[in-house]
Amino acid sequence: MANVLEIGPGRVSSRSLAIRDLIDGIRSWPLWFIMGWQDIKRRYRRSTLGPFWLTLSMTVLIASLGVLYGKLFKMDIVEYLPFLCLGLLVWNLISTLLTEGCTAFMVEERLIKQVRAPLSVHIYRLVWRNVIIFAHNMIVYVAVAVLFGLWPGVKALLFIPGLAVVLLNGVWAALLLAVICTRFRDVPQIVASLVQVAFFLTPVIWMPKLLGEDAWMAQWNPFFAFLDVMRGPLLGRYPEPFSWVMVLLVTVVGWMVAFTVFRRFRGRIAYWL
Repeated sequence: MANVLEIGPGRVSSRSLAIRDLIDGIRSWPLWFIMGWQDIKRRYRRSTLGPFWLTLSMTVLIASLGVLYGKLFKMDIVEYLPFLCLGLLVWNLISTLLTEGCTAFMVEERLIKQVRAPLSVHIYRLVWRNVIIFAHNMIVYVAVAVLFGLWPGVKALLFIPGLAVVLLNGVWAALLLAVICTRFRDVPQIVASLVQVAFFLTPVIWMPKLLGEDAWMAQWNPFFAFLDVMRGPLLGRYPEPFSWVMVLLVTVVGWMVAFTVFRRFRGRIAYWL
């Protein structure tokens, strides 16, 4: 009885309602498209540079860390700086999707209670907002590529499916965390701590080859796989085949878990807020 809802003369399963929510959310793309832009405008209201402040701060961070860690790791700056630049840009996208996903429903409490709309709209809005920020930050990569004469060629086209699969995983991860964190309010702090630890364990600022014979340890890190399918093509190389296997496996398992949780607890989210 818990998995069905009475609607008129028939019954609609919680599974059907969850699927309908996700599909209706996609169909409502004009809504979350505009809301995502409004989030950016509201955050940088009365600011001269607007979201480009993030781009400026990212430029300073990449330049500073590139020089410092290039010396520490004894890396050729021509090879290391583009690697670091893309690593930080992609990691910023992934980590923000995770940390903001924790509060996706909580920050929209009033809207969820007062406006009848698919809950997935708030997840799509979050992902779209971070795509906009990521696009702004990619200006840094373009500048670095021009400065060091980096031309990835046709391999750069593989960046598109890499970005698509990262965003697809960002949706299920944000959806899952949003549901769990709405019920358990201590989880966002736990996720933030785990993301910070994962940053140092993932080849973002250090190269896997520095591990020598133990480089395989980096390849088994799921975060490295997501970095590789986006960073590799823009560096002019093909991502590791194992990275795609890892990414696709995480995508399938992640969506199964997220959909199961969303289907079961979707009707309770408004009461938990």
